[in-house]
Amino acid sequence: MLDAIFPAFLVAAALVLASVMSSALAYRFGAPLLLVFLGVGLLAGEDGFGISYDDAESAYLIGSLALAIILFDSGFDTKLKSFRQAAAPAITLATLGVALTAGLVGVAAHYVLGLPWLEAFLLGAIVASTDAAAVFFLLRVGGITIRDHVRSTLEVESGSNDPMAIFLTLILLELILAGGNQKDLWQEIATGFAMQMGMGAITGIIGGYAIVAAANRIKLEGALYPIGVISSAICLFGLVGVMGGSGFLAVYVAGLVAGNSQITGHAGLRRFMEGLTWIAQIAMFLTLGLLATPSEFLDVAIPAIAIALGLTFICRPMAIWLCLLPFRYQRNETAFISWVGLRGAVSILLGIIPLAGGLENGQLLFNIAYIIVLTSLLLQGWTIRPMARWLGLIVPARIGPVERVGLDLPGRSHHELIVYRVVNESPVLQGERLPRWARPSLVVRDGRSMRYQYAGHLQKNDLVYMFVAPQYIRLLDRLFASPKRLSQDDAEFFGRFTLDPKKPLSLLVDAYDLQSVPERHLNNSIADFMVQRLGGTAEVGDRVACGEVDLVVRDVRADGEIAEVGLAVDQAQGQAQIPLFLSGEEIWRWVKEKTKRKLSPDR
Repeated sequence: MLDAIFPAFLVAAALVLASVMSSALAYRFGAPLLLVFLGVGLLAGEDGFGISYDDAESAYLIGSLALAIILFDSGFDTKLKSFRQAAAPAITLATLGVALTAGLVGVAAHYVLGLPWLEAFLLGAIVASTDAAAVFFLLRVGGITIRDHVRSTLEVESGSNDPMAIFLTLILLELILAGGNQKDLWQEIATGFAMQMGMGAITGIIGGYAIVAAANRIKLEGALYPIGVISSAICLFGLVGVMGGSGFLAVYVAGLVAGNSQITGHAGLRRFMEGLTWIAQIAMFLTLGLLATPSEFLDVAIPAIAIALGLTFICRPMAIWLCLLPFRYQRNETAFISWVGLRGAVSILLGIIPLAGGLENGQLLFNIAYIIVLTSLLLQGWTIRPMARWLGLIVPARIGPVERVGLDLPGRSHHELIVYRVVNESPVLQGERLPRWARPSLVVRDGRSMRYQYAGHLQKNDLVYMFVAPQYIRLLDRLFASPKRLSQDDAEFFGRFTLDPKKPLSLLVDAYDLQSVPERHLNNSIADFMVQRLGGTAEVGDRVACGEVDLVVRDVRADGEIAEVGLAVDQAQGQAQIPLFLSGEEIWRWVKEKTKRKLSPDR
């Protein structure tokens, strides 16, 4: 037994190292990195290099622990402003959207595979949720800059939809195994759902504030704070699960609370969580890769791929469209949200549950779920950026690269220590003054440090140290950024004409004869009209339809007020026109027009 320790360490470390090194190729060729991790596990498995691993229970244990860490990090990295902006549509997608997707996939599985109805719906529940690890990686690490409310919707949905899929999977498996006692179980579904989700949300909020309070009051060595925080999150995950609630929802909510609070060592905790999350993702995907036997996939490959294509092109788009109808999403935004429905480790993890639970068709469901995940990562993971560009959702950068480093301050300071490197042709190098609230304290030039007051004019490659409130960092980035000129494509995105956001909307309506703008908005300013239509917040790149033209947010001040608005006369220019996904507003206009024509005395 002792002799096997060293080979085990060697193999495990080699697999992790192979995954890390292969990430360089993934970046170069644009491959989904999580697919690479999964591929390394498959290659090392029974049908590859011959590593035999068939312990479903330990795989589920490893996957659950990794998923809890990933969800806590997802919540920790989600800004409260983004959550508030996208909470209603995202939570609708995470609950009703998952249930609708599971039902539609279940219908397809029943007719394609010939499965009994309950087992077909069980398969639908297994693959109904999007994978937080895959979505967060592609949207954040992958460097895809899309409209803020679309990105927020996807991030909140992917971070919060796992509990619903887990609940549906467990309750459907229980129904199948119960056999003739299904009637009583159906009556318990509603109370079980309320208990799991309600307890998960409430304990997540309480646990998040408890983690922050403990971190701020207990004095520890600096390196121990991140370990204490993540250990507390995992304790919360286990405690809520023992109590009968959703531990996955609890750790996500706790991360959301902790990440948006003044917690000691926030910057250090963020760096620690980033590395730990990578380890969790690699461990989870490698384990799930080793667990699979690809040679068993051949028997069900064709019907499984057919279901995967149906999920991608029919089931999820239909569920997303129905859920987003009450909200103000444009056609292309709905289309993109429906496309970014990547299946990943969560679906494979849920596929283990029927296998470990002794279901007769458990291996079949696991294999089908695995193929669906592989198809999703291959098809959608490679096309996220091209799809966003084709739909006109990528927001062009308004400033060039910035060389900035943030340093953590002890205690609960409301300021951060920021270090900028002065780059060539940046505004500060051209004589632009720093705001008085920036509080520059030190300049390092050619290895020599000096007070800012005695440094004179800033020079190229100077390092400027200053204390800044976090909400103002975006403004300083503009001063220290390299120049970025608006290209032809960028001008098309932001609109070729510039408007004063403080002007009344009525002036724009009269100038362009916009007949379809409601009269109640005419007395509002252009900025107020846009903020109202955007749900209370505006970000650079947001677009608002105003009759036959589009209003585009070109710039936003630090307090969230719209500073500059672009006018796009040709709404279709530069964007694909999706014939489907009519928005609720478009449907309502169509109904009003039809009704008006019928009631017209000339008809």
